[in-house]
Amino acid sequence: MHIHRRTWLILALLALLHAGGCASVAQGPELGGLYNRAAQHHSPMRHPVIVIPGILGSKLIEQDTGQIVWGAFADGYANPDRPDGARLIALPMAQGKTLAELTDTVISDGALEKLKVSLLGLPVQLNAYIHILGTLGVGGYRDQPLGMSGAIDYGPGHFTCFQFDYDWRRDNVENAKRLHAFIKEKRAYVQAQYKERYGEEDAEVTFDIVAHSMGGLVARYYLRYGDADLPTDGAQPNVTWAGAENVRRLVLVGTPSAGSAKALKQLVRGADFAPTLPGFEPVILGTMPSVYQLLPRGRHGVLRDAETGEVIPDLYDPKLWQRMKWGLASPKQDKVLRVLLPDVEDPGDRRQIALDHQAKCLDRARLFAQALDIPAAPPDGTTIHLFAGDSEPTLAVLSARTGGGAVKELESQPGDGTVLRSSALMDERVGGNWHPTLVSPIHFAGVQFLFADHLGMTKDPGFSDNVLYLLLEAP
Repeated sequence: MHIHRRTWLILALLALLHAGGCASVAQGPELGGLYNRAAQHHSPMRHPVIVIPGILGSKLIEQDTGQIVWGAFADGYANPDRPDGARLIALPMAQGKTLAELTDTVISDGALEKLKVSLLGLPVQLNAYIHILGTLGVGGYRDQPLGMSGAIDYGPGHFTCFQFDYDWRRDNVENAKRLHAFIKEKRAYVQAQYKERYGEEDAEVTFDIVAHSMGGLVARYYLRYGDADLPTDGAQPNVTWAGAENVRRLVLVGTPSAGSAKALKQLVRGADFAPTLPGFEPVILGTMPSVYQLLPRGRHGVLRDAETGEVIPDLYDPKLWQRMKWGLASPKQDKVLRVLLPDVEDPGDRRQIALDHQAKCLDRARLFAQALDIPAAPPDGTTIHLFAGDSEPTLAVLSARTGGGAVKELESQPGDGTVLRSSALMDERVGGNWHPTLVSPIHFAGVQFLFADHLGMTKDPGFSDNVLYLLLEAP
């Protein structure tokens, strides 16, 4: 008898399920039973937590109209395929102004617990940072924005957890300065709560920070330099650990401390999020300083000459980008530049503005990387912990012809699908002299590897269990 292929698949699936019926199934931890007692213990000894999302992880709106720029793909959002949407999503460009002076009317409006999209006319919600917030909820930490809004009745405990949302398009140093102001504000708020609840005046308040992806770069800079800017003369800054006085523990989750080859590829090719969703053209991404600050380190051998196989060492060189015709330097992107710069009629003038902006972003990214790459151990009382993925094939090496042209994927290595294991560790053995033990400018108090992708790590039982132990029970 002929059996259709689909029938074979169903029979095979049933056989597999039957075979697994007698096998032991790994169970996740019962977090409530493990941590309920510690979670219910509230006192001034309890450190409040700040959650920092990564790139794309904060909702963006136009402050005058409330129009959604990022965070939902339905109901009048800013579509980057339309001129008005592209201008809202891209940052302004102009010669004679610093990146900090190039501002618009778009602001952040909360971390994305869930990302709302419309798929074939049906509303769909994708979990974004709800898993981190849910894990903290098990630990007795209550999300302050949700509690204050009345959306969820957390009772009297909502002051222990805060979301730091930020405009992820902008320079990470700018956002580290905003984090400093945010921490000062929340510190005063928590002190007032301690006085009201426990009668303690001017309590010493330090925070635990859980930061995902690029949010970890913002947090690492803040820890090292507080709200200080990068030196304008290009010199290496002094690591003061000015932010460490406000932070007891920093938990990094999938943070690309050595950058990501994916960022280089997307700056050249643009970013596509899903077949049904609009993407970002290379020029739109190229207006965002933060994306350049995700570039991998050239010394790690990420980019190779397609003809000779030699490493192209300096990925922050504006002349390289102009020679390669990448991103804002691509003549083929003038049609998008015309949309972003509607008042500039001459194509040559538009190109000069674009090249100037690209050079400013690359120079800033170089300084940012240098500031984070200085080897330094945090002061006593502050620790840095890492959760990283190492089970997903992750883009590691690209190739390109030095005369210009698109980048091509050459090699993958273990990571979380976006960030390499070696990047999360900031492993300086890559591209250099091998050593049996890790060589990194970051002094980790602990490292935990997870078998999940970049965002999937946040819902991994191993992450939930271990992060709650760190926040609630670790000495």
